[in-house]
Amino acid sequence: MKLLRIKAEGLPLFKDTLDLCFYAQQRIVEEHKDVLYPLFSNIYMNPANGFIGINASGKTSVLKVVLLALGILNNEPINHIETRDILGNTKKAVLNTFFYLEASKEICRLETVITSKKNNTEGVVYSIVTESVWTKRTENVVIRKTFLEFDNKIPDMVRDKEEEFLPDDVSIMIARNKKTGEHISVVNLLRFTNVNVLPSTKDIPFAVITFLDSTVEKLAFDDTGKKNVIRLKFKDKEEIIMNDPAELNNYLSSGTIKGMITFTLAQEVLKIGGCLVIDEIENHFNKEIVTTLIRLFMDSKLNKNGGMLIFSTHYPELLDEFDRNDGIYITRNRKGITADNLSNILKRNDIKKSDAYQSGFLEGTTPMYEAYMKLKKKVASAIS
Repeated sequence: MKLLRIKAEGLPLFKDTLDLCFYAQQRIVEEHKDVLYPLFSNIYMNPANGFIGINASGKTSVLKVVLLALGILNNEPINHIETRDILGNTKKAVLNTFFYLEASKEICRLETVITSKKNNTEGVVYSIVTESVWTKRTENVVIRKTFLEFDNKIPDMVRDKEEEFLPDDVSIMIARNKKTGEHISVVNLLRFTNVNVLPSTKDIPFAVITFLDSTVEKLAFDDTGKKNVIRLKFKDKEEIIMNDPAELNNYLSSGTIKGMITFTLAQEVLKIGGCLVIDEIENHFNKEIVTTLIRLFMDSKLNKNGGMLIFSTHYPELLDEFDRNDGIYITRNRKGITADNLSNILKRNDIKKSDAYQSGFLEGTTPMYEAYMKLKKKVASAIS
């Protein structure tokens, strides 16, 4: 199962309909095929998708919508999804999630209408009001521009209020997923944005460890039964023995620990073709580490199963890693959050994206001059 598009309406924090496409929208030239994942016909997926904006522009909020849609698609109860708070006190939120089933070669649209109510004991509780699923075969696709249109089709599945065994916050996808065995493996790293504690595991590839810190000679987790024993050894140093993974923070940098978590999980996503979602991808990393991670997903020879990286960043320099504009979204918060695809703003791929971003040409991508001057005067006043 591959994610193609998310359209979300009725979310309190967003100005208009949020429309996110994860397939290649621009014209596909031969040299770009090496950084895309082929789905069918002339439809390709962007394996790396970046959301960039200034502070408080809504980047994390957009990622929360993505994770919410993926959770619903994987028939997780909405009230158990970590990012459900993005729904707020919505009276009516409509999520249209488009996806591709590789095994059956079907394009699908899931429309989920959600409402909320306040409960004295549980707080805000969400439930699904109506829901429908449409499908069509890939051989019926003629052109890319209309391949996600289902206007004249009758839904294959419609939520039935008489389904007494279906919880109010679980999608009807539960029946379809059980029948087809399809789902999207999702790795959510939002919780690790500012927290770096390495989980006890034996599965950290040593190549990942040495890439992040070449002075480490050994890192092993030995399960002795009652508790784990962690063995860390640096080159030309004596072995250090610990029992708590949190103790590693005394010996390894935050970047090394976060890198071990991120690259190990990235390897799993690339292996099974899932989604890796990271907020503030540059946090604790230098530029070279971040670009390495992005390049792993953009390497068609390595990313053979269609793993997808979805990330947010403050760093405009990372935009120059993209050969195309349609894998980049600019987030802004002007009386409501918006996310605009760069391909709709910059029509040419050969313009240096970081320069366009930093120059203010894209509007709303640089701190406001008036706010800067007020801050400067305030600091000068405090100093004097």
